[in-house]
Amino acid sequence: MEATEKDILRGGQFLVKETKCEDVFTPEDFSEEQNMMKEAVMEFNEREIIAHKPRFEAKDYALTEEVMRKAGELGFLGVAVPEAYGGLGMGFVSTCLTCDYISSGTGSFSTAFGAHTGIGTMPITLYGTEAQKQKYVPKLASGEEFGAYCLTEPGAGSDANSGKTTAELSSDGKSYKINGQKMWISNAGFCSVMIVFARIEDDKNITGFIVEYDGDNANGITLGEEEHKLGLNSSSTRQVFFTQVKVPVESLLGGRGNGFKIAMNALNVGRIKLSAAVLDACRRVISLSTNYSNERIQFGIPIAKFGAIKHKLADMAVRTYAIESATYRAGAEIEKNILRLESEGVDHQEAHLKGIEEYAIECSIVKVLGSETIQFCSDEGIQIYGGMGYSADAPMEAAYRDARIARIYEGTNEINRMLLVGMILKKAMKGELDIMGPAMKVAEGLMSIPSFDKPDNSVLFEVEKEQIKKLKKAILMCAGKAAQHFAMTIEREQEVLMNLADMVIEVYTAESAILRAEKLATKKGGQETEHQIAMSKLYLYQAIKNCNQSGEEVILSFAEGDEQRMLLMGLKRFTKGYTINPKEMRRNIAAKLIEENQYCF
Repeated sequence: MEATEKDILRGGQFLVKETKCEDVFTPEDFSEEQNMMKEAVMEFNEREIIAHKPRFEAKDYALTEEVMRKAGELGFLGVAVPEAYGGLGMGFVSTCLTCDYISSGTGSFSTAFGAHTGIGTMPITLYGTEAQKQKYVPKLASGEEFGAYCLTEPGAGSDANSGKTTAELSSDGKSYKINGQKMWISNAGFCSVMIVFARIEDDKNITGFIVEYDGDNANGITLGEEEHKLGLNSSSTRQVFFTQVKVPVESLLGGRGNGFKIAMNALNVGRIKLSAAVLDACRRVISLSTNYSNERIQFGIPIAKFGAIKHKLADMAVRTYAIESATYRAGAEIEKNILRLESEGVDHQEAHLKGIEEYAIECSIVKVLGSETIQFCSDEGIQIYGGMGYSADAPMEAAYRDARIARIYEGTNEINRMLLVGMILKKAMKGELDIMGPAMKVAEGLMSIPSFDKPDNSVLFEVEKEQIKKLKKAILMCAGKAAQHFAMTIEREQEVLMNLADMVIEVYTAESAILRAEKLATKKGGQETEHQIAMSKLYLYQAIKNCNQSGEEVILSFAEGDEQRMLLMGLKRFTKGYTINPKEMRRNIAAKLIEENQYCF
């Protein structure tokens, strides 16, 4: 997956540049090595996790630790770790793939795995000194030791840099004393290495530390009781208290005052990995719902034959196909950028940091949509199961509970929505992303007579691609005018930012699904890929409606009189005219699911 500077679509540039289907990576492009990894992870998931689901639901914390050790022995904890430190040294897409297929058995293991491999190990791999990496990373990669990430504090949820935990340098300059309290710490009950964030003196930004924890020799660290949570029953979640915890100066991570930067970059990776982690859960929920609807007899026939059930199954599949397309597209862009930087002589750490940071916008997009897709699927799954769906004896109840946290951690979806628009505007102001130029052209075009040229309906996706271009113009129009109106106060207009974010999310995801289906159809032919084509068209159909509503709310938030009328007319121009038969498309997609008795796309 080598790439040069000109091949790279920079973060956020999808808004102003057209992408060709051959330039996106899709799950159908997995290499032989990646497919072998996928099979191995799926087999592990079935044998070690799904087979023991009742134990995970019964708060068997020891089982989570045991299965994590087995995952380490098989190399799954070290997929992203360089070979020099005992890992497999695989690329970013393979990291996402592993996270995808190991996470669907239970949210308890998924959380333990994600916390350890991502925010527990990665900060040391990417910010640690050579001595720190040699000391900690091999054991974290093998599962001999487990990591935890201690950032969140009481009263400092989304405001990560406002923590009160302190680190005081000793008089001899050889160690720090850490005092404070952390909460919601995943893996706290069985970790031995903690990434802890604390403030030194009156520093503006927090600092990261690597803190060893041995329960027998606690060094001033005490743990609260296991939290009783809505879901994730066997994921260890505790408060951690630090009282005069002595940490050698050599354990400072990434330089003084760089803790906030470490935290933010760790969260960027965590966001896209969270989206990957819900994908197979969505597939599994759809498969279980399809199984049930084929078996459940009402009024003398399987409920799978009812149009209302077909509607639900199809919508679940459409959303899953779309977010899967967007997640692997973003993951591959990150990998291409990392490889490009490394080929230019940038070292492993810096290449990964810059490669991931470039796509922070896309990471937030897929985090939001991934978490909302698994919530949607599990909710519809309960509805398809009916009364049985509400029972803990059926699989949907646990799926629903476990799904709910995804919209909260790695930054709430509200924070991520505002962040992604803020990042777009910041890139524009820095000159890294030319948004205002295209936005002004769109604004000028509102005064002209619209073109009556129509795309060629006989060419696959010609109409849809034209519609995507129009939706991008709608975003540029709304964002440009809002930025002009609110100026420097726009960051306080949270409702407007969230409306704009919804438009951006819908366009990126719709385009990803269409490009994936087009790439597959180019390879296999339209007849072989009719369901994928239908799914991408259905997603776009709904995305247009959502963009119209969000865009209207943006316009009405500031525009009045003639300006309002002109902008609303422009929005209508950009969001009208796309017609399909959604009922028949849904029935066609559902028929395939019902025939295969599983998610099969």
